[in-house]
Amino acid sequence: MAKRHYIPITADVPGVGEGQRALIRRAIRTALAAEGVDFPCEVDVCVTGDEGIHQINQEMRGVDRPTDVLSFPAFALRPGELPGVEDADPATGLVPLGDMCLSLERVRAQAKEYGHSNRRELAYLVVHSVLHLLGYDHLDEGAEKARMRRREEAIMALLDLPR
Repeated sequence: MAKRHYIPITADVPGVGEGQRALIRRAIRTALAAEGVDFPCEVDVCVTGDEGIHQINQEMRGVDRPTDVLSFPAFALRPGELPGVEDADPATGLVPLGDMCLSLERVRAQAKEYGHSNRRELAYLVVHSVLHLLGYDHLDEGAEKARMRRREEAIMALLDLPR
């Protein structure tokens, strides 16, 4: 898989090693490829803890609690719709898809709760966030949520991290 996407990862908590950074980048690239993103783009990632994501959730969404992952898309897309190369930043040539913020504490807690590895939970949350950046949503309990879940599971299978 081409490494032509720019994926900067910042971490404000200890314990984010090169293996986790590599997994985050691989999960993003795999999700982008699965969704047909065949142009150079940028996805910015912040890895934090419950306190950090709580603060961001409060400031950006007015929600006074921590969560597992937050996604901030650069475009208002619908599933299957992609920005074009004309949306690229002229200075970099990259299409900025948006930002994601992950709580490493939630990754560990949810992995334990669901009975799978931290690796699988981290990859799942990254894939989930990429799909949000690309217009998928799950706020209803109907077709939109089901479509997003099918895409998540298909991408997790590509990562060899199925349920």
